[in-house]
Amino acid sequence: MLSVLALLFSAVLLTNGAQLKPRFEYKYSFKGPHLVQSNKSIPFWDYGGDAIAGDDNIRLAPSIRSKRGWVWTNQKTNFNQWSIECVFKVTGRGRVGADGLAIWFTEDKGQEGPVFGNQDMWRGLGVFMDSFDNDGQHNNPYIMAMVNDGTQQYDHQSDGSQQQLGGCLRDFRNKPYPVRVKVEYYSKILTVFVNNGLTNNKDDFELCLRQENVNLPESAYFGVTAATGGLADDHDVLAFLTHSLHNKEDQPANQVPEQDRQKYEKEFDEYYKELETARENFQKQHPGKQPGEFDSMFEAQEDRELRMIFDGQNEMHNTLKELNRKLDELMGRQEMVLSRVSQLTGGNVQVAQGGAAPPLTMDTIKRHEVDQVMNNQMQIMNDARDIKQVVYDVQQRAGQIQGSMSTGGGAQGGGGIPQDIQSIIYKLQENMNFVRSDLANVANRPQGQMNCPEVQSSCVSPMLFFLAIGLQLFFIVGYMVYRSNKEAQAKKFY
Repeated sequence: MLSVLALLFSAVLLTNGAQLKPRFEYKYSFKGPHLVQSNKSIPFWDYGGDAIAGDDNIRLAPSIRSKRGWVWTNQKTNFNQWSIECVFKVTGRGRVGADGLAIWFTEDKGQEGPVFGNQDMWRGLGVFMDSFDNDGQHNNPYIMAMVNDGTQQYDHQSDGSQQQLGGCLRDFRNKPYPVRVKVEYYSKILTVFVNNGLTNNKDDFELCLRQENVNLPESAYFGVTAATGGLADDHDVLAFLTHSLHNKEDQPANQVPEQDRQKYEKEFDEYYKELETARENFQKQHPGKQPGEFDSMFEAQEDRELRMIFDGQNEMHNTLKELNRKLDELMGRQEMVLSRVSQLTGGNVQVAQGGAAPPLTMDTIKRHEVDQVMNNQMQIMNDARDIKQVVYDVQQRAGQIQGSMSTGGGAQGGGGIPQDIQSIIYKLQENMNFVRSDLANVANRPQGQMNCPEVQSSCVSPMLFFLAIGLQLFFIVGYMVYRSNKEAQAKKFY
């Protein structure tokens, strides 16, 4: 008996669906990727609270305690029969989550409040995905629908069990695929379908509730809200798709709405007036030229089509000629190869006994030989590329060495001894020459005439003299060490 009723009900649904014509309403929909614009806004939608909009989804409430977020359309609907599909994921670490997510269709755009992130005592429809069991009946997660005329206050203690139109027990938390909830409202019949997210089949919906004689506002706002409490889940909305439902008999095909038609006619009239004004101004500025004088400068549609056909055929003809030329070239190469092979094998012909010549055996090039030639060419190209890289590295290093020598050795005259070191050495040489001449004079002086020099205050003491000699030797040794280090560093580049 139950199976018969299910078949009848499905037949009724199919009959109603065949009579409806959905129309996608992009101003009341959103989906990823590229969900947000550069200014972090969503086209035709507003979001706030703790909601975070990304490229692929909107996180209405993160997994943090006592958070609320919302997203609402920024204009009311202009249709009264519709079908929406909300794609979302609710994920959390705990076995139990809170609080849940809600889909709204209300006369006024909602404000942040206690009912799943929305205000209480709303006017319109609310479809709740409640994940926390407030009444302790172990009947959560639960999906339900509730209609409010603005006078009822949502009963949190009983999870709205006495206020609901209907519902179903469905676990929508931590599913491998996104959960989909489809809500349809047509001829005052409210139907809710659920895809539990266990498969990747987007059309695998199950009936959750169906209620007749449901009165909803003619025009209202769509919205989605979410909230967390003492427990917390991530509430992500991936897509919200809206379709307006029309009867095929009442909605002729390709009919433009009256509002859009008036808009297009107004734009056309304005453009035509601007064109006529520009034409009159041109005739005033060029009185000698007639309007039809420029018709020859423009191409008619028939001429353009004929020209396009001719160009296409001409291109095909040129392509065939090119293919024929390449085919002749290939045939010529083949004959040349065959002639060369016959010449190579002609010298190996031996006359058999009896004067009869044996048949010619033509040895053609084998596939492995062709592959070997190709591999050799590739190897030569790779070796040439490696040699080119080595030459480039040598040139680069030579340039670096030349630059360092030009910058570091410019004051040294191309790698020679610096000017200040040369002056120090020259002074040392002069001092040594003076000392040598003094010693020679003392050695050549007779012994009897030798007298100790008188000590004057301006003479240099022996200690200062040997100290100066020691400093000069220190500078010379230091320069020699510096010079050897420079030469060692320069040798590293070769």
